[in-house]
Amino acid sequence: MNPTAIKRINRALAYVCLIIASAFFMIPFIWLLSTSLKPLTQIFTFPPEWIPHPILWSNYSRAVEYIPFWTYLKNTAIITIVSTLGVIISCPLVAYSFAKLEYRGRGMLFFVTLAVMMIPGQVTMIPLFLLFTKLGWVGTPLPLIVPQFFGVPIYIFLLRQFFMGLPDALREAARLDGASEFRIYLQIMFPLAKSAVLAVALFQFMGSWTDFMGPLLYLTNEPSYTVSLGLQQFQSQKGSEWGLLMAVSTLMTLPIIVLFFFLQKTFISGITFSGIKG
Repeated sequence: MNPTAIKRINRALAYVCLIIASAFFMIPFIWLLSTSLKPLTQIFTFPPEWIPHPILWSNYSRAVEYIPFWTYLKNTAIITIVSTLGVIISCPLVAYSFAKLEYRGRGMLFFVTLAVMMIPGQVTMIPLFLLFTKLGWVGTPLPLIVPQFFGVPIYIFLLRQFFMGLPDALREAARLDGASEFRIYLQIMFPLAKSAVLAVALFQFMGSWTDFMGPLLYLTNEPSYTVSLGLQQFQSQKGSEWGLLMAVSTLMTLPIIVLFFFLQKTFISGITFSGIKG
């Protein structure tokens, strides 16, 4: 058997394994979508019925009427978009300084950044809550947004690995042309890091969109609730209406799936580059 045929067989086997693995990962979402369209009598039948009959599209309209879903969705979108913007602004800038700039104390600052990554969120939960209470931010979305503008250690680390893989010759050439360091970063290095920045932005978007603990701690007024809090409220009020609960869960999950579908190539290339360089 020639090498080309062996290569094709190996590729075919790899695709088969990936398809089987993806099917296992898709089963929970397919079940979620199927349950959201079922009448209550079909949800707990055994063996399970994957295709609902009849299909109750009305579950979705009923679900969004029980809670102010569109208000919660707007609040979630605002918090997610602004916090993601904060990560995009702050993290690449700090990561670039750690990767490319020479200044006193750089190593110590990077060590502190790595050390912060090792502190569990439960340890800082109470001190942060007390701090935001003193600032008068509890009851507003500010505690969920403002900290992202000061950098997130794990994202800084990933982006630093990316910037370290970019050649210094680009900076030297730009500096010979009279460009300042900030201009080099903004017009040369940042565009080259687009795939890694988008991967970090997608991480932040998913984390902020599905965050439950943060809104639970800081959002005390119902009109400021996010979808995750609204989903918990819906479960406490209409826990027996599983079809409606699954409909709200589907609406919450769908934006992340759509976003990842369109950005998956950029996401994978950014993570791969960040992981192997440095």
